[in-house]
Amino acid sequence: MTLHKDLLDILACPVCKGKLVLLPASDGLLCEACALVYPIKDEIPVMLTDEAAPLAKWTGSKPA
Repeated sequence: MTLHKDLLDILACPVCKGKLVLLPASDGLLCEACALVYPIKDEIPVMLTDEAAPLAKWTGSKPA
């Protein structure tokens, strides 16, 4: 199951308040402006800055 589009529309990056993009495997949300990925665990986005990974160090799926 993937995140509902309505939820994606209201979520924003906690750092810059920018738009988030769902990664192809639905395992993270990418803020392109900050180059941070917020993980999705058990279908729940973890929107804590301490849990975010820099895109270069993200081990999950990559942006399309």
